[in-house]
Amino acid sequence: MDLGLKDRVYVVTGATRGLGNAAARALVADGAKVVVTGRDEERVTAAAAELGPDAVGVAVDNADPQAPARLVATARERFGRLDGVLVSVGGPPPGFVADNSDEQWRAAFESVFLGAVRLARAASAELEAGGVIGFVLSGSVHEPIPGLTISNGLRPGLAGFAKSLSDELGPRGIRVVGLLPGRIDTDRVRELDALSADPAATRAAAESRVPLRRYGTPEEFGRVAAFLLSPAASYVTGVMVPVDGGARHGF
Repeated sequence: MDLGLKDRVYVVTGATRGLGNAAARALVADGAKVVVTGRDEERVTAAAAELGPDAVGVAVDNADPQAPARLVATARERFGRLDGVLVSVGGPPPGFVADNSDEQWRAAFESVFLGAVRLARAASAELEAGGVIGFVLSGSVHEPIPGLTISNGLRPGLAGFAKSLSDELGPRGIRVVGLLPGRIDTDRVRELDALSADPAATRAAAESRVPLRRYGTPEEFGRVAAFLLSPAASYVTGVMVPVDGGARHGF
């Protein structure tokens, strides 16, 4: 299938590794151009170089109020247009209710929640019909994940924001979608597994609860993201799409 991505331009945040990087790779592989971001300038430069001439890297923090304007401007200056954004942010610190401090909550809110809202707001002012705004969220949108209290608090709120945004932007022909990754084999998930006394046993137990009986690969997630951001998904908006091997129990 031709996804219609050739020469379309996307901003992908948190794209130096993990799910954001997988999405950026899939977009470029199908002909898109990307502006990739991350907080570490060296890693951003390396990620953009690996993606090739159809990528440019910008070192920004999602919590920076000036980041959205800078990213939109970079897309237009470097590639002459902007067709969409994918907001992917590294997960906030793990912990249970009693473990997480006020400062951890504030920092996560600024980066994970408010940073995403700001970028979506900036993009919505720039995009034309056919544009798309995507959010990488989590299965915690539907069911809390033990030990990830901050994420459990923020991700469902972002899903609600995305749904409201889809209603507002739909009449302009702009789509809004969410992706809900489950156990994807990224550095983040391996780090979470490593917090247990027996990481191998923790992974085996998690895999046993997935109908496909394995973790997903970043490439599998990236392909779904590229499709949802592409013109091939032109009648898909306002939905949260699980990429979890069937782990979600509801319909």
